[in-house]
Amino acid sequence: MGKPTARDLATAAGVSLSTVDRVLNGRGGVSDDKERRVLLWARKLKINRLLDQQAARTLHVAVLLQSRVNPYHAALQDGFEAANRDRAQYNLQFQVHHIDPSRPGATAMLITALSARCDALVIVSPQNDEIAATLKAFGRGGKPVLTLATDLRNTERLAYVGADNRKAGRLAGDLMGRLLGKEGGEIVVISGMLSMIGHEEREMGFRAVLRERHPSCHVAEVLESMERGERAGDLVFNALRTNARIRGIYNVSAGAQPVVDAMKALNKVHDVVFITHELTGDRRTLLRQGLIDAILDQNPALEVRTAIEVLAAHFGRREEPPVSLMTATSIFMIESL
Repeated sequence: MGKPTARDLATAAGVSLSTVDRVLNGRGGVSDDKERRVLLWARKLKINRLLDQQAARTLHVAVLLQSRVNPYHAALQDGFEAANRDRAQYNLQFQVHHIDPSRPGATAMLITALSARCDALVIVSPQNDEIAATLKAFGRGGKPVLTLATDLRNTERLAYVGADNRKAGRLAGDLMGRLLGKEGGEIVVISGMLSMIGHEEREMGFRAVLRERHPSCHVAEVLESMERGERAGDLVFNALRTNARIRGIYNVSAGAQPVVDAMKALNKVHDVVFITHELTGDRRTLLRQGLIDAILDQNPALEVRTAIEVLAAHFGRREEPPVSLMTATSIFMIESL
């Protein structure tokens, strides 16, 4: 059997020869669905001229993140901006838009505005009915929505990419119980926002494993920093000042340095176990100094790469989607560095 021809490609993709010609030669005027089918079947049929060729039409992807004040979101932004340079074969152009998680109405308005000029959307956001409704509307007409790091319900999104947050919370709880030992003690959980499904799941997993394996450890209270680092420090300071029984701090989100500052101000650095998430540069330093006991990292660079591959596969610019959409959670302690 000879090499597959353009006619074979047209038959396999269920399109006309003229459509195949337009896609092969980057002439435009082809719907997203047809272009996706042509590119996908070109790869399946191993038509060499498309295998290594940059996809002809640039697709614009909006990425909605918090500002760079949050180090984890800064790492995500760096990853998407690097992809604009390093993954040109997919011809996906990522544009980061900063959102305030405490202003869901503004986020919903931004999504509506982006729907007219973007082909796909990636979002890290708290759960909110208005945001969910606008994401569902964005997705009508075949535009994919990816939730990243924390999922969103009722959005009809294409996929969730990120860590198993309940499992990560269980991992943090087991670490806390082991570090506190048989004596146990009371623990304060600082959640960024409980309306963030990922934060809610971490707290649930944390509580569950304490009940199952470390009954001498108890969650004294769960407080919300509203994703503001300084507020996380203030919450820890007030909790430690008013409750001498606290022996553990589990900070789910932003604010590692302010939490350490609060412990230092009350001379509690060596009396309280501090566990948090994300191995950012500042937290690596605090871990090396012995001021954080353990960090759980979900590898934002891998999350970004996985999200890009999901979109590339959806648009027919990659033959297969990634094997797993879940990124593993790694534990870092002082001897890990």
